[in-house]
Amino acid sequence: MNLMNTARTFALLSILTGVLLAIGYFAGGQSGALVALIFSALINFFSYWYSDKIVLKMYHAQKVSEKDNPALHKIVAKLSKDAGIPKPPVYIINSINPNAFATGRNPKHAAVAVTTGIMELLDIQEIEAVLAHELGHVANRDTLISTMAATLAGAVTWVAQMAFFSSNRERNAAASLFMLIVAPLAASLVRLAISRGREFGADEYGAKLSQKPLKLASALQKIDSSVRGRPWNGNPATAHMFIINPLSGSDVAGLFSTHPSTEARVERLKRIESRR
Repeated sequence: MNLMNTARTFALLSILTGVLLAIGYFAGGQSGALVALIFSALINFFSYWYSDKIVLKMYHAQKVSEKDNPALHKIVAKLSKDAGIPKPPVYIINSINPNAFATGRNPKHAAVAVTTGIMELLDIQEIEAVLAHELGHVANRDTLISTMAATLAGAVTWVAQMAFFSSNRERNAAASLFMLIVAPLAASLVRLAISRGREFGADEYGAKLSQKPLKLASALQKIDSSVRGRPWNGNPATAHMFIINPLSGSDVAGLFSTHPSTEARVERLKRIESRR
């Protein structure tokens, strides 16, 4: 991941933390800010250690052995070797909805998951390109960072609501407005900006790792088309993890999208192909 994207992500996470501290200060002064800081540390600690296990269990992902699916393991093993990271465990989700995601706090503690639907929809080269994208998330620690952003944004919303209902709204109308509307909205926009930036980065990484940018582009188009026709009834809190938002059928474009538009991603991949 390039330094500019790293700096941008760090800045956005800092904004999220700053918003949380500001809410704590408005609610209880310096002691309120300290409580907010401790709360932030606790949720990030929980996300670091347990988020991968939670999401795999949430989608009933089943670990698949090399014996059960040698072709899939062969692809992951080759890509992992080329990327210089440990080969992660492979999981399959029994769902007709085509999609894939990676999870885990670092390359040594990661996993990749694909649905049965994506295995049926894509050809083998497109599957390789998708898995290269997911390994890009692993190599760049995107899964941890995106989860931290999501939990911080959720904490901002929850703390803001608690502070709003416990504060003297007549005495401090501006602070109340900030806590009820501005802070949660800002937190959500920052979280989504982080998610979109990481998707662009994983697309570029996956295109270079697989050396198949156009196959990744065609895979994105196929998955997007399928998802729009049949959105997945998944948890919105995990939508940012998938290669295509599984709720795209009802997703709001632009600032409120967890992913860049598929059209924008495809155009970037075409430009990568043209430079090869």
